[in-house]
Amino acid sequence: MGLSRCAAVLLGLLGLLRHGDASGLLELSLGKFRNVVLNQSNPVEAVIRNIASNVTVIVFQVHAQQSDVVISFDKHPSVNSSGIGVDKGLVSILRLQQNVCTWYLRSLDVSQVLSTAISIPYMEKDPIPGGCNLEFDLEVDPNIYLDYTLVDTHIKFAPANLGGTNPPSCDSGTAQNSRWRLRYDVYQYFLPENLLSEMVLMSHIQKMSEVQSIKANGIKMLSLTTDDKTNVYFSSLPGQGVIYNVIVWDPLWNTSAAYIPAHTYACSFADLVDNCSTLSKPSTKVFFTVLAVLGLFTCFFGHRFWKTDLFFMGFIFAAFFFFVFITRITGLGYDVRLFLTAVAGIIGGLLLVASWWRFGSVLLCMYFIGLVLGFLFSSVVFFTPLGDYRVFHDDVVFWVTFSSVALLIPVLFVGCPRILNIMASGIVGSYTVILAIACYVYTSLSYITLDLLRRILNDYFSRAYTNVPFQRNDFIILSVWTMLALSGVTVQLRQERSKVPFPPHPYLTWKRERERRSTNVLDPSHHIPPLRERISNKLLHIKEFFHKEQPAGERTPLLL
Repeated sequence: MGLSRCAAVLLGLLGLLRHGDASGLLELSLGKFRNVVLNQSNPVEAVIRNIASNVTVIVFQVHAQQSDVVISFDKHPSVNSSGIGVDKGLVSILRLQQNVCTWYLRSLDVSQVLSTAISIPYMEKDPIPGGCNLEFDLEVDPNIYLDYTLVDTHIKFAPANLGGTNPPSCDSGTAQNSRWRLRYDVYQYFLPENLLSEMVLMSHIQKMSEVQSIKANGIKMLSLTTDDKTNVYFSSLPGQGVIYNVIVWDPLWNTSAAYIPAHTYACSFADLVDNCSTLSKPSTKVFFTVLAVLGLFTCFFGHRFWKTDLFFMGFIFAAFFFFVFITRITGLGYDVRLFLTAVAGIIGGLLLVASWWRFGSVLLCMYFIGLVLGFLFSSVVFFTPLGDYRVFHDDVVFWVTFSSVALLIPVLFVGCPRILNIMASGIVGSYTVILAIACYVYTSLSYITLDLLRRILNDYFSRAYTNVPFQRNDFIILSVWTMLALSGVTVQLRQERSKVPFPPHPYLTWKRERERRSTNVLDPSHHIPPLRERISNKLLHIKEFFHKEQPAGERTPLLL
């Protein structure tokens, strides 16, 4: 990370020396990106000359990866004429015959900060992003304001206004000749996985700055009208770079303009612990690695080792719901909660094995195992773009649909429990391997179950869009999951094709054996001594083993 940043700053310095001068003058061209190195003490003056006469608005913007920069109209910025952040921009509405524009840039960081700047021109009929700002400091504010937690990312922006030489006032009514006819399309763009360098961000943010490139490269998540609130929530993806932008569209004149793109990694580069380079805590790695070892065994031998399979499924069920319960009602630290969750999972697995030994109901156990598979299947369904439909943002609709899909699995396979158990052990067991891989290498497949957990634990997560990237790592790991699941199911089907579907009821078998031994005197096991006598005999054998053997011959001492 340090070497890449040094290289990026060096490239920026070379670019500054080539296109600027020693006094900090940065010559720009409309629509062209320029890398520039900023510092705290010497502001850079960015200038555009020879602006075409048909350009009426220029949106100037600057982007840095993690250090805030100041962008202003004046060399000595004020609150109403400047912006501070990693992704900031200003709107310059040109006067008649104006062909030169000037802005000032500097960093808030003492060290050198690599940034990239661009100025985008718009014509008379293009809408003005942030032209009806009533919330933020700038009179015209084209910026997207972004904040995040480990759970969700929130973006908000000021409404736009119509273009033209005499745009209407923002409160002029809701007729077709007002800003209320404007539409807003929200776009999302994922940076390459596992690449956190500044140069990667600088090269990709260019794809989300202008209208045509946003449409070509971004993913359209939703559309808003002026009646909707101009704020949107997304699921956070710590360690994964994401760029958001908004295109405002005028349906009457069929013109568009873009806001200032905003990026996030949903993590901090500066923190020593839990930073953007740390995918998970050591306790998480230990927990899921051990679970993956058990899951891999269950994937290939779950049906053959029936009690181990029951323990595995009981562990997953008990651990999941106990973690939800303890997180909801306590404020314990994460490591403590994870340890207690592991203990609860072990108890849950043992209880399921004990219930099978005592009652021996195959249908009851298979319904339980089918429910675990059903929950995973339902999570996969809502992991697809189907889960981002607005109807599922309603909690009642979501949970009713989710539960119905989850219950569908045990209902469909109620007549063939062996097939259901083999499928459940193969698919669920192989998915625990994917969760363990996610502790060491980023993969979006971990969000299949993580998003479900977030929705249970956070009351407002239902409003978030849960789209995730699907890139090279994800395709490779998905192939591993598919291969493991198919191999596990195939191996178990071949192993069990000539055997009885399930072992006999263990408690009844034990009772029959005990009665047989007590009544059948010809059975050799009938003559086995009681347990107390057998233990005593074993102890005598152990004592004889340590007893020193006496040598042969007379050893009487001589009398003097």
